[in-house]
Amino acid sequence: MSNFIMEDFKNAWNKPENGLIKIILINIIIFVSLSILKVISQISGLGSLFQSFINALMLPSDVKQFLVQPWSIITYFFLHLGFTHILWNMLFLYWFGKIIQDNLGNNSLISLYVLGGIIGGLFYMASYNIIPFYYEKIDNSLLLGASAGVFSVVIGSATLLPNYTFYLLFIGPVRIKYIALFYFLISFFEITSQNSGGEIAHIGGAFIGYLFIKQLQKGNNIGAPIINILSFFKKLNFQKKPVQDSSKVKESENETSQDEVDIILDKISKSGYESLTKEEKDKLFKLSKK
Repeated sequence: MSNFIMEDFKNAWNKPENGLIKIILINIIIFVSLSILKVISQISGLGSLFQSFINALMLPSDVKQFLVQPWSIITYFFLHLGFTHILWNMLFLYWFGKIIQDNLGNNSLISLYVLGGIIGGLFYMASYNIIPFYYEKIDNSLLLGASAGVFSVVIGSATLLPNYTFYLLFIGPVRIKYIALFYFLISFFEITSQNSGGEIAHIGGAFIGYLFIKQLQKGNNIGAPIINILSFFKKLNFQKKPVQDSSKVKESENETSQDEVDIILDKISKSGYESLTKEEKDKLFKLSKK
């Protein structure tokens, strides 16, 4: 059974232009792995060690602590410890992420999610260190969850296609601009609540989601640096394909080219040269030069 599950994961992961699915899979894999590790650590009496490990992955509001664990500005928005927390985050990410991916492509979705997570985290840290209301909470405040990145995608999709309609159960058709506004206002009203850090991060993610789309509509892609960095690391992990026998490759190409020529020539003999499409004429011209 485990083999079937692994095959399903591999197939989902290897599909082209599937940034949305990869982000969801990464979040799920980390959640399941940490949940298993949590159970094992508690049974073995190593719960405090596990908590220290988790704390190192969460984003602290204390700037001094952040300088000790700078990676947390990335790790925190792939980290969930509650089932309902990851469930709703991934559902919203999928529903609204599909809109971005279908209309703007894979790279825009990835950029929105990552930028939302980073900017949301910076909003959280800045608010706790600048606004006096949060001073007392700095020492004990840690942030986790994909919500800032998800909010970026939600607000981004509503900015891009404000009149796109979702059909909600028991409610009916609702334009996404109203859904996005509703959840934004909830976060704003809750910035003094027990989860104030998370709500502030939501607002930061929402801000960058709106800005990203507005800048993209003006021809400025503020997500380009994110894709460039990811492309750089992808090149580092690039594996060379097995070297093929050049003579066999050329032979295969020649056979394909000749087959294409034969098909085009047959069409000419039956219907004349004018019956060829522009693509076929261009192909015949290119092949005739080889």
